[in-house]
Amino acid sequence: MSSEKRDSWGSRGQFILASIGSAVGLGNAWRVPGLAAKHGGGAFLMVYLLAMVVIGIPFLMMEISIGRKMHRGVPGALRAIKKGSEPVGWFAVSNAFVIAVYYAVVFAWVILMALASFKFASLTGDSATASGIWADLIKTTWDASGYGTISFPVLGCLLIAWVLIYTCIRNGPNTVGKVVKYTVFLPIICLLIMAAKGILMPGSFAGLEKFFIPKLGSLLSADIWIDAIGQVFYSLSIMMAIMVAYGSFLDEGSNIAKDAIIIAFSDFAISVLSGIVLFTTMSGTGQIDSMSDSGIATAFLIYPQSIVLLTNNGVINALFAFIFYFCLCTLAIDSAFSIIEGVSTAVADKFRLSHKKTTLVLCIIAGVLSLWFITGAGLAWLDIVDHWCNAFSLILVGILEAITIGWLFDPKKVLKEVNRNTGSFKMPAWWFVISIKFLAPVALTGFFIWNLVDLFVKNKGIYGGYSLISNVIGGWVILLLCAFSGLIVKVIENSLKSKGFEPDDAVWEDSEEKSEK
Repeated sequence: MSSEKRDSWGSRGQFILASIGSAVGLGNAWRVPGLAAKHGGGAFLMVYLLAMVVIGIPFLMMEISIGRKMHRGVPGALRAIKKGSEPVGWFAVSNAFVIAVYYAVVFAWVILMALASFKFASLTGDSATASGIWADLIKTTWDASGYGTISFPVLGCLLIAWVLIYTCIRNGPNTVGKVVKYTVFLPIICLLIMAAKGILMPGSFAGLEKFFIPKLGSLLSADIWIDAIGQVFYSLSIMMAIMVAYGSFLDEGSNIAKDAIIIAFSDFAISVLSGIVLFTTMSGTGQIDSMSDSGIATAFLIYPQSIVLLTNNGVINALFAFIFYFCLCTLAIDSAFSIIEGVSTAVADKFRLSHKKTTLVLCIIAGVLSLWFITGAGLAWLDIVDHWCNAFSLILVGILEAITIGWLFDPKKVLKEVNRNTGSFKMPAWWFVISIKFLAPVALTGFFIWNLVDLFVKNKGIYGGYSLISNVIGGWVILLLCAFSGLIVKVIENSLKSKGFEPDDAVWEDSEEKSEK
């Protein structure tokens, strides 16, 4: 471990808020409502909630508990559980780092739109022009070969994004705990304001009906189950090194079983609130049939059309535009800095480095790499990389984690850690063990195969209609680099051994331990 004394959360509330902030991100605001529109409204919510309870919550508990038990990031925690499983942890960490690189660009886009919200004041009723504001500002295309020039407004907002990310996590849980007291509640306030406006609009109840009343026929489609299970894993920040890192800062008296339930249902509740906002607003402005399961299209192309139709007063419309994009900013920042925190914790733990310096170096490296996504071809590359990270790398990490804990280790030992400080509620063994050992790996494997079939059978091996070379570079090459990142770390470790470096030799012990240093 690092020579620094390990930081810890200032309170239970800080951990819960930080975890909620990490879990609740842009996907809650735009993807969940989009998927609900795609899959029969309430039918999707039913499957989404079921998947969260049956698979998501046990997986969340598992990650938090192994972090607390070992007080290490995910590679160190998995190494302690099964020495040969450390590369799985580095797969998770490296994939999370790639996600952080392009997620910061999306964060920069919402910052830019918040700053440019005044443009909506002069566009009352002009939906066509409103839908083009974002594209005109970012100056990028869906062409992976059209590099063109960098948009300086986006560059400035990207710099702001990275400064904010570093500032929020520079001292680990000490600064995160202070930041989340504001960043978790601000988006809820914004969403409540927009929900109230949406509900009061004529025609809004048709939107609520479409959102909440299930079309039961949708349950017969495999798509709804695939999308719901996938969204649960994306939404809870599991398989991304985050929750293990956050769990590693917990004290020994924390109640993981209860806290995980609070985190998961808070995440679901905010998804529902976001759905109310989008469905009522889009219905009230006559745009309900334009909803998309593409988050980028919803936030930057479709919703702006509704903003200029909210009222006949351009100033009020601009104000709601600012509230909407400011809300997205507050949702994005928690997710962005939590991803970097998970990566920083893993690297600092492994090589016994200063957490603060590690975080700074990672932010600088990621910031430079993120410039790739603000070129003229940036949007295309972001789409490709995002697809591979989420449809393939993230799912593989989840499968390997579930196999490591469920089959190469004993999930009952992890369950014992989950229930260590529980009172009235204890996580049942049948629920936890069946989920980790069978349901999670089976569901994730099915999801992975589904994505492969979609890529190779439906799309002839080419995603998004992009060129083969862009699919190879932005997809397969990055996936392989992430998958074999553990070997790279091993080479570095072996070179450091000659200089006196001693690898972490901690192991999972079944007996009750004293507080770790």
